[in-house]
Formats: sequence, structure tokens, C-alpha cells
Amino acid sequence: MRERLAVVWYFIRARYLQRFRTRKELRRYQKQRVLRQLAYLKKHSPYFKGLSVHSFEDFKKLPLMNKQFMMEHFNALNCVGVDRDEALSLAIDSEKQREFSEKLDGISVGLSSGTSGARGLFLVSDRERALWAGTVLAKFLPKGRLFGHRIAFFLRADNNLYETIDSKLIRFRYFDLLKDMTENLSELAAYRPSLLVAPPSVLLDIARAIERGEPNIRPEKVISVAEVLRAEDAAYLKAQFGLQVIHQAYQCTEGFLGYVCECGNFHLNEELVLIEREYLDETRFVPIVTDFTRQSQPIVRYRLNDILVEKKGHCPCGNPASLIRYIEGREDDIFYFAGIHRNEGAVFPDFISRCVIYAEGVKNYKVVQDGSAHVTVCLERESSDTSAQIRREFARLAEKMKFHCPEIAFASYVPDFHRKSGVEKRCVAGSKSDSERVYRGFCVTTIHNTIDERSSCMRSKS
Repeated sequence: MRERLAVVWYFIRARYLQRFRTRKELRRYQKQRVLRQLAYLKKHSPYFKGLSVHSFEDFKKLPLMNKQFMMEHFNALNCVGVDRDEALSLAIDSEKQREFSEKLDGISVGLSSGTSGARGLFLVSDRERALWAGTVLAKFLPKGRLFGHRIAFFLRADNNLYETIDSKLIRFRYFDLLKDMTENLSELAAYRPSLLVAPPSVLLDIARAIERGEPNIRPEKVISVAEVLRAEDAAYLKAQFGLQVIHQAYQCTEGFLGYVCECGNFHLNEELVLIEREYLDETRFVPIVTDFTRQSQPIVRYRLNDILVEKKGHCPCGNPASLIRYIEGREDDIFYFAGIHRNEGAVFPDFISRCVIYAEGVKNYKVVQDGSAHVTVCLERESSDTSAQIRREFARLAEKMKFHCPEIAFASYVPDFHRKSGVEKRCVAGSKSDSERVYRGFCVTTIHNTIDERSSCMRSKS
């Protein structure tokens, strides 16, 4: 009961009370919360007790965290006395048994495998569960009707974090992606959700089923999570679901980082997190996240591997939080080719994607780089016209960006249902340029997954 009341409070705060009129006001609030968070951590985290941090300038000098750092310093970092080996054992057992309700000393434990191949752990307290649930509901429940909703949530693994939402007033049902999709679709039709939450690849499957006449569902909102959603796929989803906006949640184990508002703009969730920017070019940046709501497991200057593309201007919704155009992928998704005027040319995955999707008849595809001079494009259905168009687009891109156009081979596309989305990267002997980078996409079918196979928006990526 206490947790339910906490969810209500955090919902009210996020929806009605936590309103900022200007960017300056929001920034001042963020600095205050960061300093308050650091004061708490110096009292409760063995790692932070030994650090001299007294000002926002001191905070900016703290070393960056990543998953490896978090795992190496797990016991010293967390504020709840949870042992890494014990937590890891529980998380692995939960995955194997498909039972995610057990806690460790009152703390929810989750396993983050991510797309980088490294394992990670995340801890969430009851207070943090309630805060997350209240905030998510505040951002995504339709205006005008708060109760009586049926939420359908498709993910690879359940977590009692999500079950926090379930109540008599708002129903929640988890759909396991490891189950047969035909069975899931049948159960979805019977459930008739008012809110549908799923990765883009699943939403596209559901949309295609709707186009065939089943299931007969008309959710009020569709929310894309865990993978990157491309514009082409969003347009198809809008058409099939009859909606003006396909919402997105940008969430990973490091925090609830962003969302698409009612106006269709992608906001960073700066009421909960401070995001520093490590720019890759004029508009693309890697986010460095400090979550000032997480006390069980501190997230302080955590460098993600995502590539975000910023958007200038203000949103008509009135929220002064920063805007992004989209999540492009991960740093690992960047392709490297031999440069004409320099040793190496970096090409962002979005450009590679366009070389493929501009061709007629492309649906599911995957692009694999296994050297600076060779790329394999895997297509669901290849024709001589399609392959010729793709080669032309690569040649145009190479000329424009001043790199040597690689040799392009074609192969059959084989889906990998065990990956979340984004990029699959298998490193082989050699330099960075010789690493095998895989970029996977779905044109009329999945896309900002696409850069190969990536990870979230409830992404629990990592």
C-alpha cells in the first residue's frame, strides 16, 4: 500500500508540480539536485566517502564511469550493502527460471547484458521503483483519463520494477518475447490494451498482423522502447494504429533518460538526470549521465555508448528540457573506411542505413563490415536492381564523404531474435578498422534498431 501511495505522489509531482518555465530555472534545479545527491553519497557510499567533492566544479572533475567500472567497484559504490557476487547469482537464476519477483535485502536486482557483450547489474529500491513508475505514468498516460487503462508491455525479461504499475485502477500485463508470437498476439487481442509498449521490431510485427486483420486492437497510445525507432517505421506504425504520434521512451539501466511528448518531440528527461555532452561532430554527441534520483546504486558521470543527435529550438508543449532529433545508435555502430585525404574516415550508421533503404523493395536488412574495404549487405529479397541501387548509393556517399568506396557483397538476411536491436559487433584480430561492425535495420519493418541491433528505451541496455 505504501508503494502505491508513493507512485501516486511521484505521478502528481512529475505531472503537475515539477514544471519549469525557463532553461535557466531547470539548470539551477539540476545543479542543486546534483550537489544534494553527492552529499547523500558521501554519507552512504564507501566509494564516494573518500572523494573530495564540495562544489559543482568538483563534480565536473570526477572520473567518468562505465559498465566495467561499475562492476569492478560494485560493492564500494552501492549504498545498500549488496554484494556483487550474491546479486549476480540471483540475477542469473531469475533469468534462467523466468521468475523476477525475488529481491535481495528488499532491493530489486536486474541483469543487463546489453549489446556490448559485457554483463552488468542494476539495483532498484522500492522508493526508486515507485519514482520510476510514477514518472513513466505521468509522461505517458493520456490527458483526460487517468484510470481504467490496460497496459501491455512486451520485453525480453520481466522485472518487479514494471509490476509496480499494476493495480485495480491501472492494469498491467507483461508479454514475454521468448514466447511464440502467435500466442502473444492471441492473448493481446483478448486483453485489448489501451497502451501498448514494445520494441519497434515487435510493434512492426503487431502492425503487420493488424494490417492482415488480426489482432483487432486500437490502443490509445503506442510507446516504442528498448530499440531505436526509425522515421520510416514510425510512419508505418502511425498508419496501422491510426495515431498521430508514436511515443518513445529512452530508458536504460542508467536511468529514464528521455521521452517523446504529445507534440511528437523527443525530450531529454532533465528533471531526473543531468546529461553532459561529448560531441562527435556539430550535432551528434555521446551522453554522460548523472541520475540524481538513484540512491541505491549511484549513477554519476556515467558515459553511455549511445549516439544522440541534438535538435535546436523549443517545443510547443512548453517543456524547456533539451530536444534530440533521434537516437542514432551506438559508438560501436560507426563504420570506418579508408579515407582519401586521411588514414580513416568515420561514417555514422544513419548514412549507411540510407544507402540501403533508398533502394526499392528493401525490408529487413543487415550490413556487416569486416574490413575497411569490404561490406556485406544482407537482404530479405535481393534483385539485380536493388543491389545496383545500393552500390550507387554507397558510391555517392563515398564521393561526398571522401572515403574509398568498399567492395559490396550481398547475402541472404537471417534475423536474430535474441538481440535487442542496434549493433552487433564481433571483434576480430586487427585494428579498429578491421573490427567487424554489423548494422541491422528494418525499413518497412524495424529501423532504429537498425544500426545493427542495439538496445533503452526501457532499454535496460548496457
